[in-house]
Amino acid sequence: MDNHSTLATALGHALKQRGYLLTLAESCTGGMAAQAITSIAGSSAWFDRGFVTYSNTAKIEMLNVSNTTLEAYGAVSEQTAAEMAIGALNNSHAQIAGSITGIAGPSGGSVEKPVGTVCFALVGTHLPMFTCTQRFAGDRTAIRQQSTAFMLTKLSEQLNLLTRLT
Repeated sequence: MDNHSTLATALGHALKQRGYLLTLAESCTGGMAAQAITSIAGSSAWFDRGFVTYSNTAKIEMLNVSNTTLEAYGAVSEQTAAEMAIGALNNSHAQIAGSITGIAGPSGGSVEKPVGTVCFALVGTHLPMFTCTQRFAGDRTAIRQQSTAFMLTKLSEQLNLLTRLT
C-alpha cells in the first residue's frame, strides 16, 4: 500500500467514525486526492464528490469563488482556497470539505508565490474554517504528491481533533 492509500484509509476511518461525507475541490492536484480516496474499496460510504477546478472560470462557475477574491488575492491564496472549500461544501451532501490550490510548476511561480506554493482550506458543518499555505520542493509530480499527502493528513488530523473535543 502506497503512502496516499495509507493516508486515505486513515481518513476514511476518521470519517466513518463520525458518519461524515467528504467533498474535495482541487486545482493543482487535478483530482489526485480524490483518486487516492476512490482507490480505497468502500470509499463511497464516506466520499461524496470531487471538483477539479483548474481554471479560474471553473472555480467561479462550479464553486462560486468570487471574481473579486481572485482579482485581489489570486487563484493561489488562502482566501481562494477558503471559498473553494465553502463552494464544495455548499454544492455537495458532505459535512466536511477540503480544497487545494497552488503552483506545481515548472513555470507559473513568482517572487511572492514561487513554484511549490500551495494553499489549503478545510471547513465543515461542525468544523471551523482552517487555512494554511505550504511550500513544497521538487518537480511538478513531487509537489502534487506532497500536496495530496498534506491534504489527506490534515483532514484526518482535524477530524481526530474534532472527535477529541466533542
